[in-house]
Amino acid sequence: MTSREKSPIGAHVPVGGGLATGGLKYAAEIGAEAVQVFVSNPRGWALAAGRPAEDARLRDSGVPVYVHANYLINFGSPTAETLTRSVDSVRHALLRGRAIGARGVVVHTGSAVSQSYDLAMRQVREQLLPILEEIPGDGPDLLLEPMAGQGRMLCATVPQLAPYFEALDSHPRLGICLDTCHVFAAGHDLAAEDGVADVLDALVATVGAGRLKLIHANDSKDVCGSAKDRHENIGAGNIGEGPFADLFRNPLTAGVPFIIETPGRSPDPHRKDIEVLKRLRAG
Repeated sequence: MTSREKSPIGAHVPVGGGLATGGLKYAAEIGAEAVQVFVSNPRGWALAAGRPAEDARLRDSGVPVYVHANYLINFGSPTAETLTRSVDSVRHALLRGRAIGARGVVVHTGSAVSQSYDLAMRQVREQLLPILEEIPGDGPDLLLEPMAGQGRMLCATVPQLAPYFEALDSHPRLGICLDTCHVFAAGHDLAAEDGVADVLDALVATVGAGRLKLIHANDSKDVCGSAKDRHENIGAGNIGEGPFADLFRNPLTAGVPFIIETPGRSPDPHRKDIEVLKRLRAG
């Protein structure tokens, strides 16, 4: 039997003092093997300039790096200003991601808000496909993160990725960031027998092999199908430890990094979550 490629385990890290100075220090404190960062205010439209020295340190660190684009981005929005700012923000995140050596930029799949689904998806194609075409051959990839199913979200369940990929011509620079809390809240019961295998098999059947690039490893405060996006520490929620062990064992996740976005205002709970995931990976 051949050994599976090891999946790095990391965290979304604070970057006070600089992307490398703050981010890598926090990663070392909690035992993270990979990091995810914001490159601008996640709840605002201001596009922050990088600091070349910090960018170079992070790029040369050897640590797998991912960028999470801001939370306001919505290519399904009926508001023209939101649409324009979403385009600018994703382009900025991709450029900054390239500067820091990021493997991928995570973007939420958005909501139709008050307009029709068809019109919202037409906007996704018109606005996002040109951005994908601009990405160089060596990336970073654009990683779609399906949501928990609240409101008029364009994509929450795995089958809902099919029209999203179709709208974007299954572009080669397009990947998936699967959030365990989101997919559980959307109705995929990871805690059921074969629940993890069912989701991963459905993902490959829907978008093809090799599209899963990142896993947001978060437990859920709420039950399956709740449509509530409330993260919990690993093993302390309704998903439990077992499905995370199943994720590590599944060949479809081999080499795919796991990033925690779990509660905690100090390093301690994040260090514990990473220790739990490392134990499950080893098991």
